[in-house]
Amino acid sequence: MIKNKTIAAIFFVFGFLVLTSFQTKSEKNDLIRAKATLQQIFSLYSAGHNHLLNETFPYKQDNKATYLAGRDTLSGRRVAYLWPTSGVFSGVNALLKTTANKQYRQMLETDIMPGLEQYFDSLRKPACYQSYITSAGKADRFYDDNVWLALDFYESYLLTNKAEYLKKSVKTWQFVLSGWDEQLEGGIYWCEQKKHSKNTCSNAPASVLAFKLFEATKDSAYFNRGLRIYNWTKANLQDSTDYLYFDNKNLSGKISHAKYTYNSGQMLQAAAMIYKLTGNKAYLDEAQHIAKSAMNHFTEEFTTAEGKRIRLFKNTGNWFNAILFRGYTELYHLDGNAQYLSVFRDNMDQVWNHVRDKNGLFSKDWKGQKNDEYKWLLDQASLVEIWGTLADIKIK
Repeated sequence: MIKNKTIAAIFFVFGFLVLTSFQTKSEKNDLIRAKATLQQIFSLYSAGHNHLLNETFPYKQDNKATYLAGRDTLSGRRVAYLWPTSGVFSGVNALLKTTANKQYRQMLETDIMPGLEQYFDSLRKPACYQSYITSAGKADRFYDDNVWLALDFYESYLLTNKAEYLKKSVKTWQFVLSGWDEQLEGGIYWCEQKKHSKNTCSNAPASVLAFKLFEATKDSAYFNRGLRIYNWTKANLQDSTDYLYFDNKNLSGKISHAKYTYNSGQMLQAAAMIYKLTGNKAYLDEAQHIAKSAMNHFTEEFTTAEGKRIRLFKNTGNWFNAILFRGYTELYHLDGNAQYLSVFRDNMDQVWNHVRDKNGLFSKDWKGQKNDEYKWLLDQASLVEIWGTLADIKIK
């Protein structure tokens, strides 16, 4: 993707030297780490053609994706699936927001968008992004994959004011909304081709997206739909004992009780956004309840090698934690409570100091005890997003 690595490296180092003087040491460290990790992604994961990336580093020919609705049947020389590819999009957006540097705006235009277009399926309607590159044939199309992209298109629109990105977000939203029907009295499916369940991961971010599109367009239809999706998810998938969210409900009504950070994180963000848009304090209370419960449930006491006692996130997935972080960030801008962001900063110090390998890449185990031989693209990209966002937040 970056054709001249020498020039890129010079720019990278120069960028460190001109960081503005008002930044705190933590903010400078966060920005340095985000930039360094993104640089390693482009250096180590490039597939060498069509602005595409590899799923892992080192490249693993027989690597099988375990996050699909069915068995991974791809063979031959493979590139990354859409989901980890979209994580890089999020990371670039985070750095563009923090730095306002045209380098990242150009990266969106010349690297990210051309790469994503390799996944765009215009033949099946509504058009959307399928889970693998279209040159390999038809692949499953996931509603959650597309809503994450739509959220990033929207973020790119805010950062660049390019109407094209807002159009992409709205167009992708139309596909996401096509996943809603009245089985289970509503809700959006996970996968278009395998409509077996309705998942928090497809519904919660859909409500967040709807509220964001309402902010951009002032069209109340978006707000009303977002509230309907939010209410369905809360009624069907929230654990009433602790405010957190279960993974999914299948069409027979059976609930999968697994809890992941990103599911609760998106409902946290959705509740915070409803409060921001309506001023109804009940939603702020809801967001704060989720925030407190998620921190208690997903972290544990841990002492770092330096002797610092922190609350460390359990091994729940780097990207999942990045999506949870979005919820905490949304809430912080409303209530100014920095305690949860401080927990994330402690965690990210631990990750940088004790989970980073000789290639500047990271595993899933934030204790630093288990090393992934093959480093997953999404695990790296999600950390770029967290560090890039931390560098932008002036914690009070």
